[in-house]
Amino acid sequence: MFHPQVRFFVFSLLAEAGQRSGRTAEVRALIDELAPVAATGGAPALAIALAYARAVTADGDDAEAAYDAALAQDLTRWPVERARLQLAYGAWLRRRRNAARSRQPLRAAAATFDQLGNAPWADQARAELRASGESLRRPIDARVTLTPQELQIARLAAEGLSNREIAEKLFLSPRTVTTHLYRIYPKLGVSARTELARVMINKGT
Repeated sequence: MFHPQVRFFVFSLLAEAGQRSGRTAEVRALIDELAPVAATGGAPALAIALAYARAVTADGDDAEAAYDAALAQDLTRWPVERARLQLAYGAWLRRRRNAARSRQPLRAAAATFDQLGNAPWADQARAELRASGESLRRPIDARVTLTPQELQIARLAAEGLSNREIAEKLFLSPRTVTTHLYRIYPKLGVSARTELARVMINKGT
C-alpha cells in the first residue's frame, strides 16, 4: 500500500496533467467519486489531495476560493503538501497578473522546500518568484564551511555516537573530537548536539 504522501503526489500530478491537457472534467468527476470517502475523516491524505485537485482544476475566480479552502485545512503534519499548495497558488496568482500577492506563498513554499532538502521544488518556487519580479537566492549549505574531518565528526555525532566512540572510529583523542565540535556548532548555526543531528539529517547526510 502506498504511503499517504505518495498517494497525494500521484493525485496532484493527475490533477495538474488534467488541467494542462484540458481534461479537467474527467479529474472533477474523479474528485466527486472520491469525495464521500474523504468525507468520512479516515483518509486525511485523500482529503488534502482532493482539495489540491479542486484548486488546480477550478475555473477563473472559483480557483481563489478553492485555494483558500485547501490552505485553510490543518496541514501541520503535511509540510510538503502545504508547500505544494502554496507553490501552485503563487503560480496561479502570478499568471493572473497579481505578482505582488503571489510572492508571499511562493516565499513560504521555497522556504519549506529548502528546509526539507527538496531542491527541485525549491528551485521551481524561486523561478516563479523571479517571474514575479523578485529574486530569492538559494541558501548556502553551511556544511560546505566544514573541513572533511569536521564533516565526518558532525555526521557521526548526528548518528548518536559519543565523543569517545567518534574518537575511536577516527583514531583521534576524545579531547580533539570535543574541540572540533566546538568549532562545528557555530559554523552550522547550532548550539547543541540535538540541533546538530536535526541539521545533518534534514540535509540528507
